[in-house]
Amino acid sequence: MPMRATPATRKTEGNSGGLIIAIDGPVGAGKSTAARLLARRLGYRYIDSGAMYRALAWKALQMGLRLDDEQRLRRLADASSITFETSADRLLVRVDGQEVSRQLREKEVEHASSKISTLASIRSIMVARQREMAVQGGVVMDGRDIGTVVFPDADVKFYLEARLNERARRRYLETRAAGGDRGLKDLAEEIRLRDARDMRRSASPLRKAVDAVTIDTSEFNPSEVVGMMEERIRKRVTAAGASP
Repeated sequence: MPMRATPATRKTEGNSGGLIIAIDGPVGAGKSTAARLLARRLGYRYIDSGAMYRALAWKALQMGLRLDDEQRLRRLADASSITFETSADRLLVRVDGQEVSRQLREKEVEHASSKISTLASIRSIMVARQREMAVQGGVVMDGRDIGTVVFPDADVKFYLEARLNERARRRYLETRAAGGDRGLKDLAEEIRLRDARDMRRSASPLRKAVDAVTIDTSEFNPSEVVGMMEERIRKRVTAAGASP
């Protein structure tokens, strides 16, 4: 379902709906886990931008579309409804009303997502939707271009990173929990290749925003990471004289 685009930048200080918090970083750095927990603590809405690309990739695979057919993929993105719902601490993703959260972690879907996310027209559509979702504020959004492209004027920005072996271990545990059977070595190689694609793509490459706070999550659990983020947000709110 098409959604109206909002301005590329917006100031959110004083927004009665709350702040816009952007969390970026490479795959496996702990963005989604931290963002979901942070949103719950703040009473904010959590939006997983990466899940939007995976959802579109899943639908494209279901329809048998070629992943390099940008024109057809663009039409598919325009016509598709992708929504989020939080249930029992889980983020449920629906495509045209169908709940597909588990399918989005399948190897084929993640591989397809990494390909279509490099297409400029697809990213343009997704960016417009992400801005629309956050237009009222009170949002924690994670991805790879949230603080640099989607919300360059986000109230608070974080960039999470972690060592490659630790990111592979986390993804291995996630895959096992979802019923997958990919090996640790294979996952590490997939992550390395994904990093290269994300950083080198011409449309919204992965990079740290100059005003983002970097947190290396390698040695910290999600609660500790979120504690650091909350402290930074408190300082930002105090300096702005606003309320979170």
